Amino acid sequence: MTLGILGGGQLGYMLALAGYPLGLHFRFLDPSPEAPVGRIAQRVTADYGDHAALERFANGLELVTYEFENVPVQAAQFLAKRVPVYPPPAALEAAQDRLAEKTLFRNLGITTTDFLPVSKAGEFDAAIKQLGLPAVLKTCRMGYDGKGQWILRTTDDVLKAKAELPKVHLILERFVPFSRELSVLAVRSQNGETAFYPLVENHHRGGILRLSLAPAPSLDPPMQRAAEDIAGRILESLKYVGVLAIEFFENQGRLLANEMAPRVHNSGHWTIEGALTSQFENHLRAVLGLPLGSTEPASQCAMINLIGELPEPSEVLAVPDAHLHLYGKVPRPGRKLGHVTVRAASPERLALRLSELPAFFHRPDFCLDSALSQSASQRA
Repeated sequence: MTLGILGGGQLGYMLALAGYPLGLHFRFLDPSPEAPVGRIAQRVTADYGDHAALERFANGLELVTYEFENVPVQAAQFLAKRVPVYPPPAALEAAQDRLAEKTLFRNLGITTTDFLPVSKAGEFDAAIKQLGLPAVLKTCRMGYDGKGQWILRTTDDVLKAKAELPKVHLILERFVPFSRELSVLAVRSQNGETAFYPLVENHHRGGILRLSLAPAPSLDPPMQRAAEDIAGRILESLKYVGVLAIEFFENQGRLLANEMAPRVHNSGHWTIEGALTSQFENHLRAVLGLPLGSTEPASQCAMINLIGELPEPSEVLAVPDAHLHLYGKVPRPGRKLGHVTVRAASPERLALRLSELPAFFHRPDFCLDSALSQSASQRA
């Protein structure tokens, strides 16, 4: 049985690694001849708009899924006429446009920050007047890892952003004074079975995820239930199949939905070693209609992204229960090159294990020491 995956980055790589023990085979389509999956699976190197290449790619596949949300919807729709595509193209379409995404949340009764569309300078002025400052201006499409965003705190910030406004649709959001960022992974199978992983606490620098703590420290059951309720509404509304990630702001003890990703997600990498069933295996189970695996955490975990440069592997692996994942990418600033997962039986033991990581990990950009101090104060 061969599954097709649109996109050939590290998420697709880890999907394939989870699928091989299940007896699955994979074929990838990616425009880059350097896509990491070329080392482990058949790869079609072609543009997503190349219909002849899409025809060749689809031939003989059981189904198609994707590993990032900026796959052109037209490509998913083209393939869906030839082979099942999961998650459904409608989910891809909703997640690719921030205005459509926020509108979907609101229509489902899911709380978000206030927002307004901005398509020209005049609307920008009116939106600023209505929402006030601070605010965040975002491109509706193609922004990720902090790209396509302007944080507006002062009138000078507004004037600077106004001078830089790209000729694309934008959305202005009221700034949320959040206490922390959280995310939940939900999974829904072809047969409607659902499962949820515990909420995870995320720490970013420069718009890029640097550290995830799982389960989120000081997590109370009502908040987990609220996250599952929100995710369940979205899954049912879209007739979703596969893993869905939803990112939240915690604001005064409640969850505000920020955005969703219709795919396996960076904040779920901890599940490879830290949950009874990884997000990657459960995504494959879901799209194939197989029973879902347990989403229970097996331990306390920290997942640290390796951005732009790599540590000495032997120094990482010398730390007990530290697991190193390298993606086979050429290093460059801002690029995700791999991640490290550290496990322990308790938050206190996890803090000890993390303190044993080499000095490479104790720089401010990793958020590690500040996050552990915050978690310790919350527990106290």
